[in-house]
Amino acid sequence: MSKTIRYTLLSLRDLVVSAGPFVVLAVTLLILAYWWLDPNPPKHVTLATGPAQSAYEEFGKRYADILKKDGITVDLLPSQGSAHNLQLLREGKADLGFVQGGTSTYDAEDAEALTSLGSLFVEPLWLFYREEGVRQAGKSKALNSLVQLQGLRINLGTDGSGVPSLMGKLLESNRIEATSLTITTLDQTPATVAFLGGELDAIVFASAPESLMVQMLLQTPGVKLMNFTQSEAYSKRFSFLSTARLPRGVVDLARNIPPEDVSLVAPTTSLIARSTTHPALVQLFAQAGNVIHGPAGWFKDAREFPNRNNSELPISKEAERTIKNDAPLLQRYLPFWVANLVERMWLVMGVIIAIMLPLSRIVPPLYEFRVRSRIFRWYGQLRDIELRSENEDSQTLLQALDELEGRAEKVTVPLSYTDELYALKSNIQLVRKKLMRS
Repeated sequence: MSKTIRYTLLSLRDLVVSAGPFVVLAVTLLILAYWWLDPNPPKHVTLATGPAQSAYEEFGKRYADILKKDGITVDLLPSQGSAHNLQLLREGKADLGFVQGGTSTYDAEDAEALTSLGSLFVEPLWLFYREEGVRQAGKSKALNSLVQLQGLRINLGTDGSGVPSLMGKLLESNRIEATSLTITTLDQTPATVAFLGGELDAIVFASAPESLMVQMLLQTPGVKLMNFTQSEAYSKRFSFLSTARLPRGVVDLARNIPPEDVSLVAPTTSLIARSTTHPALVQLFAQAGNVIHGPAGWFKDAREFPNRNNSELPISKEAERTIKNDAPLLQRYLPFWVANLVERMWLVMGVIIAIMLPLSRIVPPLYEFRVRSRIFRWYGQLRDIELRSENEDSQTLLQALDELEGRAEKVTVPLSYTDELYALKSNIQLVRKKLMRS
Protein backbone atom coordinates (compact mmCIF):
# COMPACT_ATOMS: atom_id res chain seq x y z
CA MET A 1 0.00 0.00 0.00
CA SER A 2 1.49 3.38 -0.97
CA LYS A 3 2.13 5.98 1.73
CA THR A 4 -0.35 8.37 0.14
CA ILE A 5 -3.17 5.82 0.34
CA ARG A 6 -2.11 4.88 3.86
CA TYR A 7 -2.27 8.44 5.14
CA THR A 8 -5.55 9.06 3.29
CA LEU A 9 -7.13 6.00 4.92
CA LEU A 10 -5.76 7.13 8.25
CA SER A 11 -7.47 10.52 7.85
CA LEU A 12 -10.75 8.85 6.86
CA ARG A 13 -10.56 6.52 9.86
CA ASP A 14 -10.12 9.40 12.25
CA LEU A 15 -12.95 11.28 10.62
CA VAL A 16 -15.28 8.26 10.82
CA VAL A 17 -14.43 7.68 14.47
CA SER A 18 -14.99 11.35 15.30
CA ALA A 19 -18.29 11.58 13.44
CA GLY A 20 -19.40 8.04 14.38
CA PRO A 21 -21.54 8.91 17.44
CA PHE A 22 -23.46 11.54 15.48
CA VAL A 23 -24.02 9.17 12.56
CA VAL A 24 -25.29 6.52 14.96
CA LEU A 25 -27.61 9.08 16.56
CA ALA A 26 -28.98 10.19 13.18
CA VAL A 27 -29.52 6.59 12.02
CA THR A 28 -31.23 5.72 15.32
CA LEU A 29 -33.58 8.70 14.96
CA LEU A 30 -34.38 7.68 11.37
CA ILE A 31 -35.11 4.10 12.43
CA LEU A 32 -37.38 5.28 15.23
CA ALA A 33 -39.17 7.69 12.85
CA TYR A 34 -39.60 4.91 10.28
CA TRP A 35 -41.03 2.61 12.94
CA TRP A 36 -43.38 5.32 14.22
CA LEU A 37 -44.58 6.60 10.83
CA ASP A 38 -44.59 3.21 9.09
CA PRO A 39 -44.32 4.93 5.67
CA ASN A 40 -44.37 1.89 3.37
CA PRO A 41 -47.66 0.02 3.02
CA PRO A 42 -48.17 -3.74 3.38
CA LYS A 43 -47.78 -5.79 0.22
CA HIS A 44 -51.25 -7.37 0.50
CA VAL A 45 -54.65 -5.70 0.80
CA THR A 46 -58.18 -7.17 0.73
CA LEU A 47 -60.85 -5.59 -1.47
CA ALA A 48 -64.48 -6.70 -1.06
CA THR A 49 -66.05 -6.80 -4.52
CA GLY A 50 -69.37 -8.47 -5.34
CA PRO A 51 -71.02 -11.44 -7.07
CA ALA A 52 -69.49 -13.18 -10.06
CA GLN A 53 -69.77 -11.23 -13.34
CA SER A 54 -70.85 -8.09 -11.50
CA ALA A 55 -69.43 -4.62 -12.14
CA TYR A 56 -67.89 -4.71 -8.67
CA GLU A 57 -65.94 -7.82 -9.62
CA GLU A 58 -64.77 -6.27 -12.92
CA PHE A 59 -63.68 -3.05 -11.20
CA GLY A 60 -61.89 -5.08 -8.53
CA LYS A 61 -59.83 -6.84 -11.20
CA ARG A 62 -58.87 -3.50 -12.74
CA TYR A 63 -57.79 -2.11 -9.37
CA ALA A 64 -55.72 -5.26 -8.80
CA ASP A 65 -54.00 -4.91 -12.18
CA ILE A 66 -53.07 -1.27 -11.55
CA LEU A 67 -51.76 -1.78 -8.00
CA LYS A 68 -49.79 -4.83 -9.10
CA LYS A 69 -47.47 -2.46 -11.00
CA ASP A 70 -46.46 -0.94 -7.65
CA GLY A 71 -45.87 -4.32 -6.03
CA ILE A 72 -49.20 -4.44 -4.16
CA THR A 73 -51.23 -7.65 -4.30
CA VAL A 74 -54.96 -6.99 -4.10
CA ASP A 75 -56.85 -10.01 -2.77
CA LEU A 76 -60.37 -9.85 -4.20
CA LEU A 77 -63.00 -11.00 -1.73
CA PRO A 78 -66.28 -12.02 -3.44
CA SER A 79 -69.46 -10.97 -1.69
CA GLN A 80 -73.19 -10.80 -2.16
CA GLY A 81 -72.98 -7.10 -2.91
CA SER A 82 -72.95 -3.67 -1.32
CA ALA A 83 -74.59 -4.46 2.02
CA HIS A 84 -72.38 -7.52 2.46
CA ASN A 85 -69.29 -5.42 1.66
CA LEU A 86 -70.22 -2.95 4.39
CA GLN A 87 -70.60 -5.83 6.84
CA LEU A 88 -67.17 -7.20 5.86
CA LEU A 89 -65.62 -3.76 6.44
CA ARG A 90 -67.26 -3.40 9.84
CA GLU A 91 -66.02 -6.85 10.85
CA GLY A 92 -62.48 -6.10 9.67
CA LYS A 93 -62.50 -8.93 7.08
CA ALA A 94 -61.82 -6.46 4.25
CA ASP A 95 -59.65 -3.37 4.05
CA LEU A 96 -61.68 -1.70 1.30
CA GLY A 97 -64.99 -2.37 -0.43
CA PHE A 98 -67.51 -0.98 -2.89
CA VAL A 99 -70.58 0.36 -1.07
CA GLN A 100 -73.69 1.70 -2.72
CA GLY A 101 -75.34 4.87 -1.43
CA GLY A 102 -78.41 4.22 0.70
CA THR A 103 -77.21 0.74 1.64
CA SER A 104 -77.19 1.50 5.34
CA THR A 105 -77.55 4.23 7.92
CA TYR A 106 -74.13 5.17 9.27
CA ASP A 107 -73.65 5.94 12.95
CA ALA A 108 -70.90 7.77 14.88
CA GLU A 109 -68.91 4.53 15.25
CA ASP A 110 -68.89 4.06 11.45
CA ALA A 111 -67.70 7.64 10.96
CA GLU A 112 -64.63 6.82 13.08
CA ALA A 113 -63.97 3.30 11.77
CA LEU A 114 -64.63 3.94 8.07
CA THR A 115 -63.60 6.54 5.53
CA SER A 116 -64.60 7.22 1.94
CA LEU A 117 -62.34 7.49 -1.09
CA GLY A 118 -65.03 9.48 -2.90
CA SER A 119 -67.95 8.70 -5.19
CA LEU A 120 -66.82 6.52 -8.11
CA PHE A 121 -69.80 6.00 -10.35
CA VAL A 122 -73.56 5.96 -10.46
CA GLU A 123 -75.09 2.52 -10.20
CA PRO A 124 -78.47 2.57 -11.96
CA LEU A 125 -81.29 0.37 -10.88
CA TRP A 126 -81.77 -2.01 -13.81
CA LEU A 127 -85.22 -3.58 -13.99
CA PHE A 128 -85.36 -6.00 -16.91
CA TYR A 129 -88.55 -7.80 -17.88
CA ARG A 130 -89.52 -10.39 -20.48
CA GLU A 131 -92.08 -9.12 -22.98
CA GLU A 132 -93.67 -12.56 -23.19
CA GLY A 133 -93.98 -12.93 -19.42
CA VAL A 134 -95.54 -9.49 -19.07
CA ARG A 135 -97.96 -10.22 -21.89
CA GLN A 136 -99.01 -13.54 -20.34
CA ALA A 137 -99.66 -11.74 -17.07
CA GLY A 138 -102.07 -9.44 -18.91
CA LYS A 139 -99.88 -6.36 -18.47
CA SER A 140 -99.11 -3.54 -20.86
CA LYS A 141 -96.38 -4.44 -23.30
CA ALA A 142 -94.09 -1.66 -22.04
CA LEU A 143 -93.54 -1.19 -18.31
CA ASN A 144 -92.85 2.34 -17.05
CA SER A 145 -94.14 2.24 -13.46
CA LEU A 146 -93.47 0.04 -10.45
CA VAL A 147 -97.21 -0.27 -9.93
CA GLN A 148 -97.33 -2.43 -13.06
CA LEU A 149 -95.15 -5.06 -11.38
CA GLN A 150 -98.05 -6.39 -9.27
CA GLY A 151 -98.80 -9.98 -10.05
CA LEU A 152 -95.40 -10.64 -11.67
CA ARG A 153 -92.65 -13.03 -10.63
CA ILE A 154 -89.64 -10.84 -9.78
CA ASN A 155 -86.19 -11.44 -8.31
CA LEU A 156 -84.85 -8.69 -6.03
CA GLY A 157 -81.47 -10.26 -5.28
CA THR A 158 -79.93 -11.30 -1.99
CA ASP A 159 -80.04 -9.16 1.14
CA GLY A 160 -76.28 -8.72 0.86
CA SER A 161 -76.70 -6.82 -2.39
CA GLY A 162 -78.66 -4.00 -0.79
CA VAL A 163 -81.21 -4.07 -3.65
CA PRO A 164 -84.04 -5.68 -1.61
CA SER A 165 -83.77 -2.86 0.92
CA LEU A 166 -83.73 -0.24 -1.84
CA MET A 167 -86.63 -1.82 -3.74
CA GLY A 168 -88.58 -2.18 -0.50
CA LYS A 169 -88.42 1.59 -0.05
CA LEU A 170 -89.48 2.23 -3.65
CA LEU A 171 -92.35 -0.28 -3.53
CA GLU A 172 -93.53 1.17 -0.23
CA SER A 173 -93.52 4.67 -1.72
CA ASN A 174 -95.85 3.34 -4.45
CA ARG A 175 -98.08 1.68 -1.81
CA ILE A 176 -97.37 -1.77 -3.26
CA GLU A 177 -97.78 -4.69 -0.86
CA ALA A 178 -95.05 -7.32 -1.02
CA THR A 179 -97.78 -9.97 -1.11
CA SER A 180 -98.94 -8.66 -4.50
CA LEU A 181 -95.66 -9.87 -6.03
CA THR A 182 -94.02 -13.27 -6.27
CA ILE A 183 -90.57 -12.32 -4.91
CA THR A 184 -87.41 -14.43 -5.03
CA THR A 185 -83.98 -13.60 -3.62
CA LEU A 186 -81.59 -15.51 -5.85
CA ASP A 187 -78.01 -14.49 -6.60
CA GLN A 188 -77.51 -12.53 -9.79
CA THR A 189 -76.24 -15.38 -11.98
CA PRO A 190 -78.83 -18.08 -11.08
CA ALA A 191 -81.55 -15.42 -11.16
CA THR A 192 -80.53 -14.45 -14.71
CA VAL A 193 -80.56 -18.11 -15.78
CA ALA A 194 -84.06 -18.50 -14.32
CA PHE A 195 -85.15 -15.23 -15.94
CA LEU A 196 -83.96 -16.24 -19.39
CA GLY A 197 -85.51 -19.70 -18.88
CA GLY A 198 -88.95 -18.18 -18.34
CA GLU A 199 -89.17 -18.96 -14.61
CA LEU A 200 -89.15 -15.23 -13.75
CA ASP A 201 -90.95 -12.32 -15.35
CA ALA A 202 -88.60 -9.59 -14.14
CA ILE A 203 -85.20 -9.22 -12.55
CA VAL A 204 -83.76 -6.18 -10.83
CA PHE A 205 -80.25 -5.30 -9.68
CA ALA A 206 -78.15 -2.21 -9.20
CA SER A 207 -74.94 -2.18 -11.18
CA ALA A 208 -72.66 -0.02 -13.28
CA PRO A 209 -73.14 -0.37 -17.06
CA GLU A 210 -69.73 -2.09 -17.23
CA SER A 211 -71.36 -5.20 -15.74
CA LEU A 212 -71.23 -8.10 -18.19
CA MET A 213 -74.73 -9.11 -17.09
CA VAL A 214 -76.10 -5.68 -17.93
CA GLN A 215 -74.38 -5.66 -21.30
CA MET A 216 -75.77 -9.08 -22.13
CA LEU A 217 -79.36 -8.41 -21.06
CA LEU A 218 -79.50 -5.09 -22.90
CA GLN A 219 -78.83 -6.96 -26.13
CA THR A 220 -80.97 -10.05 -25.50
CA PRO A 221 -84.04 -10.30 -27.80
CA GLY A 222 -87.35 -10.31 -25.96
CA VAL A 223 -85.83 -8.60 -22.88
CA LYS A 224 -86.74 -4.98 -22.18
CA LEU A 225 -85.47 -2.40 -19.72
CA MET A 226 -88.10 -0.59 -17.68
CA ASN A 227 -88.25 3.17 -18.23
CA PHE A 228 -88.52 5.01 -14.90
CA THR A 229 -90.64 7.86 -16.18
CA GLN A 230 -90.91 9.19 -12.61
CA SER A 231 -87.13 9.18 -12.04
CA GLU A 232 -87.08 12.90 -11.21
CA ALA A 233 -89.71 12.38 -8.54
CA TYR A 234 -87.75 9.49 -7.02
CA SER A 235 -84.60 11.62 -6.82
CA LYS A 236 -86.55 14.30 -4.95
CA ARG A 237 -88.11 11.81 -2.56
CA PHE A 238 -84.89 9.93 -1.77
CA SER A 239 -81.67 11.87 -1.16
CA PHE A 240 -79.44 8.90 -2.01
CA LEU A 241 -80.94 8.60 -5.51
CA SER A 242 -80.17 10.62 -8.62
CA THR A 243 -81.53 10.50 -12.14
CA ALA A 244 -79.69 8.81 -14.98
CA ARG A 245 -80.50 8.71 -18.67
CA LEU A 246 -79.52 5.87 -21.00
CA PRO A 247 -79.24 7.59 -24.39
CA ARG A 248 -80.81 6.09 -27.48
CA GLY A 249 -78.38 3.87 -29.39
CA VAL A 250 -75.59 4.06 -26.76
CA VAL A 251 -75.46 0.26 -26.36
CA ASP A 252 -75.31 -0.50 -30.10
CA LEU A 253 -75.52 2.30 -32.64
CA ALA A 254 -75.95 -0.03 -35.62
CA ARG A 255 -78.90 -1.89 -34.05
CA ASN A 256 -80.19 1.26 -32.29
CA ILE A 257 -80.16 -0.24 -28.79
CA PRO A 258 -81.95 1.08 -26.86
CA PRO A 259 -84.48 2.37 -29.46
CA GLU A 260 -85.29 5.40 -27.30
CA ASP A 261 -83.92 7.28 -24.29
CA VAL A 262 -84.51 5.39 -21.04
CA SER A 263 -84.82 7.17 -17.70
CA LEU A 264 -83.36 5.39 -14.68
CA VAL A 265 -82.84 6.03 -10.97
CA ALA A 266 -79.33 5.55 -9.64
CA PRO A 267 -77.60 5.54 -6.25
CA THR A 268 -73.91 6.52 -6.22
CA THR A 269 -71.29 3.94 -5.32
CA SER A 270 -68.23 4.83 -3.24
CA LEU A 271 -65.04 3.01 -2.36
CA ILE A 272 -65.01 2.71 1.43
CA ALA A 273 -61.89 1.90 3.45
CA ARG A 274 -61.29 1.11 7.08
CA SER A 275 -59.63 3.99 8.93
CA THR A 276 -56.77 1.64 9.83
CA THR A 277 -55.93 1.01 6.17
CA HIS A 278 -52.44 2.30 5.41
CA PRO A 279 -52.55 5.88 4.01
CA ALA A 280 -50.24 4.94 1.11
CA LEU A 281 -52.68 2.21 0.06
CA VAL A 282 -55.56 4.68 0.24
CA GLN A 283 -53.56 7.02 -1.98
CA LEU A 284 -52.83 4.25 -4.51
CA PHE A 285 -56.49 3.20 -4.68
CA ALA A 286 -57.55 6.82 -5.11
CA GLN A 287 -55.06 7.24 -7.97
CA ALA A 288 -56.30 4.01 -9.57
CA GLY A 289 -59.84 5.33 -9.19
CA ASN A 290 -58.94 8.40 -11.26
CA VAL A 291 -57.69 6.13 -14.04
CA ILE A 292 -60.59 3.67 -13.94
CA HIS A 293 -63.54 5.99 -13.34
CA GLY A 294 -62.24 9.23 -14.89
CA PRO A 295 -63.08 8.59 -18.58
CA ALA A 296 -66.50 9.49 -19.98
CA GLY A 297 -69.20 6.84 -19.86
CA TRP A 298 -72.85 6.22 -20.46
CA PHE A 299 -73.92 8.25 -17.44
CA LYS A 300 -71.00 10.61 -16.91
CA ASP A 301 -68.71 13.14 -18.51
CA ALA A 302 -64.93 12.84 -18.55
CA ARG A 303 -63.37 13.61 -15.13
CA GLU A 304 -66.81 13.87 -13.53
CA PHE A 305 -65.84 10.94 -11.29
CA PRO A 306 -64.35 10.31 -8.80
CA ASN A 307 -65.72 13.24 -6.83
CA ARG A 308 -66.55 14.27 -3.27
CA ASN A 309 -70.30 14.64 -3.85
CA ASN A 310 -73.01 12.60 -2.09
CA SER A 311 -70.55 11.13 0.39
CA GLU A 312 -72.18 9.63 3.47
CA LEU A 313 -68.84 9.22 5.26
CA PRO A 314 -65.86 11.59 5.79
CA ILE A 315 -63.53 11.75 2.77
CA SER A 316 -59.99 10.50 3.39
CA LYS A 317 -57.36 13.26 3.24
CA GLU A 318 -55.23 11.20 0.86
CA ALA A 319 -58.22 10.60 -1.42
CA GLU A 320 -59.24 14.26 -1.33
CA ARG A 321 -55.75 15.37 -2.37
CA THR A 322 -55.68 12.78 -5.14
CA ILE A 323 -59.10 13.75 -6.48
CA LYS A 324 -57.96 17.38 -6.64
CA ASN A 325 -54.40 16.95 -7.89
CA ASP A 326 -53.99 13.37 -9.11
CA ALA A 327 -50.53 11.83 -8.44
CA PRO A 328 -48.06 13.78 -6.25
CA LEU A 329 -45.11 15.41 -8.01
CA LEU A 330 -42.47 12.92 -6.81
CA GLN A 331 -44.51 9.91 -7.92
CA ARG A 332 -44.53 11.25 -11.47
CA TYR A 333 -40.75 10.90 -11.71
CA LEU A 334 -39.72 8.34 -9.08
CA PRO A 335 -40.78 4.76 -8.31
CA PHE A 336 -43.73 4.63 -5.93
CA TRP A 337 -41.77 3.15 -3.01
CA VAL A 338 -39.08 5.84 -3.17
CA ALA A 339 -41.52 8.72 -3.68
CA ASN A 340 -43.82 7.48 -0.92
CA LEU A 341 -40.93 7.13 1.53
CA VAL A 342 -39.74 10.68 0.86
CA GLU A 343 -43.27 12.13 1.00
CA ARG A 344 -44.04 10.55 4.36
CA MET A 345 -40.62 11.02 5.93
CA TRP A 346 -39.59 14.47 4.68
CA LEU A 347 -40.85 16.35 7.71
CA VAL A 348 -39.11 14.02 10.16
CA MET A 349 -35.98 14.05 8.03
CA GLY A 350 -36.04 17.84 8.12
CA VAL A 351 -36.32 17.83 11.91
CA ILE A 352 -33.44 15.35 12.21
CA ILE A 353 -31.28 17.49 9.89
CA ALA A 354 -32.16 20.59 11.93
CA ILE A 355 -31.01 18.79 15.08
CA MET A 356 -27.87 17.28 13.56
CA LEU A 357 -26.55 20.40 11.82
CA PRO A 358 -25.61 22.25 15.04
CA LEU A 359 -24.22 19.04 16.52
CA SER A 360 -22.14 18.41 13.41
CA ARG A 361 -20.08 21.50 14.21
CA ILE A 362 -18.51 19.50 17.01
CA VAL A 363 -17.03 16.98 14.56
CA PRO A 364 -14.07 19.12 13.27
CA PRO A 365 -12.83 19.98 16.81
CA LEU A 366 -13.22 16.35 17.83
CA TYR A 367 -11.30 15.22 14.77
CA GLU A 368 -8.51 17.69 15.49
CA PHE A 369 -8.38 16.73 19.17
CA ARG A 370 -8.21 13.03 18.32
CA VAL A 371 -5.29 13.48 15.91
CA ARG A 372 -3.33 15.96 18.00
CA SER A 373 -3.77 13.91 21.20
CA ARG A 374 -1.51 11.23 19.68
CA ILE A 375 1.28 13.79 19.71
CA PHE A 376 0.54 15.93 22.77
CA ARG A 377 0.27 13.02 25.20
CA TRP A 378 4.06 12.49 24.85
CA TYR A 379 4.79 16.06 25.93
CA GLY A 380 3.81 15.13 29.48
CA GLN A 381 6.53 12.45 29.64
CA LEU A 382 9.03 14.77 27.93
CA ARG A 383 8.32 17.49 30.51
CA ASP A 384 8.71 14.97 33.34
CA ILE A 385 12.14 13.85 32.03
CA GLU A 386 13.26 17.47 31.77
CA LEU A 387 12.22 18.25 35.37
CA ARG A 388 13.92 15.15 36.73
CA SER A 389 17.26 16.23 35.21
CA GLU A 390 17.99 18.37 38.30
CA ASN A 391 17.93 15.40 40.70
CA GLU A 392 18.56 12.20 38.74
CA ASP A 393 21.42 10.70 36.77
CA SER A 394 21.61 11.93 33.16
CA GLN A 395 22.35 8.45 31.81
CA THR A 396 19.12 7.06 33.26
CA LEU A 397 17.14 9.99 31.85
CA LEU A 398 18.79 9.63 28.43
CA GLN A 399 17.71 6.00 28.37
CA ALA A 400 14.12 7.06 29.20
CA LEU A 401 14.36 9.71 26.50
CA ASP A 402 15.46 7.08 23.97
CA GLU A 403 12.41 4.99 24.83
CA LEU A 404 10.19 8.06 24.41
CA GLU A 405 11.75 8.88 21.07
CA GLY A 406 11.23 5.27 19.91
CA ARG A 407 7.54 5.50 20.72
CA ALA A 408 7.29 8.88 19.01
CA GLU A 409 8.80 7.40 15.86
CA LYS A 410 5.86 4.99 15.64
CA VAL A 411 3.23 7.72 15.87
CA THR A 412 1.31 8.16 12.60
CA VAL A 413 -0.87 11.15 11.86
CA PRO A 414 -2.54 12.56 8.73
CA LEU A 415 -0.13 14.52 6.54
CA SER A 416 -1.71 17.84 7.49
CA TYR A 417 -0.57 17.32 11.11
CA THR A 418 3.02 16.15 10.48
CA ASP A 419 4.40 19.59 11.41
CA GLU A 420 3.33 19.00 15.01
CA LEU A 421 4.86 15.52 14.95
CA TYR A 422 8.18 16.96 13.78
CA ALA A 423 7.90 19.64 16.44
CA LEU A 424 7.67 16.86 19.06
CA LYS A 425 10.78 15.16 17.65
CA SER A 426 12.61 18.49 17.63
CA ASN A 427 11.72 19.14 21.27
CA ILE A 428 12.98 15.67 22.19
CA GLN A 429 16.34 16.55 20.65
CA LEU A 430 16.43 19.83 22.59
CA VAL A 431 15.92 17.97 25.87
CA ARG A 432 18.57 15.43 24.83
CA LYS A 433 21.13 18.22 24.30
CA LYS A 434 20.26 19.68 27.70
CA LEU A 435 20.79 16.32 29.39
CA MET A 436 24.09 15.76 27.62
CA ARG A 437 25.36 19.14 28.87
CA SER A 438 24.52 18.41 32.44
